[in-house]
Amino acid sequence: MSTMMEKRDLYDKDGNKTNLTYYKGGKIPNGYYPMVVMIAIQNSNGEFLMQKRVLEKGGDYGVTGGHPKSGETPLEGIITEVKEELGIDISNEKIIEFASGCDTKECYKMYYVSLDLDIDKLNIQKKELEEVRWFSMKELKRMVDEKLLNQNQIDFFLKCGKF
Repeated sequence: MSTMMEKRDLYDKDGNKTNLTYYKGGKIPNGYYPMVVMIAIQNSNGEFLMQKRVLEKGGDYGVTGGHPKSGETPLEGIITEVKEELGIDISNEKIIEFASGCDTKECYKMYYVSLDLDIDKLNIQKKELEEVRWFSMKELKRMVDEKLLNQNQIDFFLKCGKF
């Protein structure tokens, strides 16, 4: 199935799944929102996994995430995204949902998992990602100063500090 035909569920302003769907790239009716899922993966050294997208996808750094496919719960969606982008199965890990909500464009759920990974053994999705790296909080803050990340991305990791 082409990615343009990827079917996704729509949510109301309170983050409740509706019976409506849309196709990736298609028009979303007013009053309905797509779901975005993201996960912070932190190793036992306190570093966070970031992935650099290929130039065709913006070439920027970000966390693993995406949109659940129609019929997937947000949790199932983040498990799928991690498997697609990093080539690993986290379904048996302790995944913590630490934030959720809706803004003017989308609904979101943010997850956290503590996981030690050998990034050299990851099977990353080459058409999407150029590289994955571990970053300390100090390095991430420096990247904000250098305008390689925005403050919202750092705030995402700071929220994980309570786990």
